[in-house]
Amino acid sequence: MDGTKRSNIKPGIKVSIVLKKDQRTGTLTEGIVKDILTKSPIHTHGIKVRLESGEVGRVKVIQQSQQKMPGVLT
Repeated sequence: MDGTKRSNIKPGIKVSIVLKKDQRTGTLTEGIVKDILTKSPIHTHGIKVRLESGEVGRVKVIQQSQQKMPGVLT
């Protein structure tokens, strides 16, 4: 799924992001989305998110479209 579209990203999904410090090397960091920081619907370099670990970066890969969350009916 496309990491440049805000509509594809929801809190609780697993993604791979590029941290600011890793932009030159392209090293990916995996985690669970806590907050979506980009306000626009599309961003060419990837939607900026904060992971549950506190790390902030732009989404490059969406690992899974939806994760089971306790108390949420799907």
